[in-house]
Amino acid sequence: MDEKIKNVLDRLSKSKFRSGFHLKDKDMLYIKDKGVDKIREHAYDFITNRLGSSNPKNDGKQTPMHGHPVFIAQHATATCCRGCLFKWHHIAKNKTLSQQEIDYIVRVIMLWINNQIKKHDKLI
Repeated sequence: MDEKIKNVLDRLSKSKFRSGFHLKDKDMLYIKDKGVDKIREHAYDFITNRLGSSNPKNDGKQTPMHGHPVFIAQHATATCCRGCLFKWHHIAKNKTLSQQEIDYIVRVIMLWINNQIKKHDKLI
């Protein structure tokens, strides 16, 4: 894991709001059914289409709080809107996301999801 992601996840873990997000059993079943590669594809799709433009539609309200493991991960990792991306990840607002930025965001989301899977597996 690169140092930037490690540092941001450490800071996020200290946020009462961000650290309150966890994947539920139904999310784990969805991931198991679809597979991690498909979840990564969904993450790329959501980030590209919901956050990728310079001024996303309904910015700050475009990411649901439930309904898909990636949505939960986005809130947990502060990758849910351009404001959070700027505050936590220093990704500038009002510009189209580069492919490098999209790749970084998806890496953060997938690392969080994989950590949730590991924690869940230890409990069963």
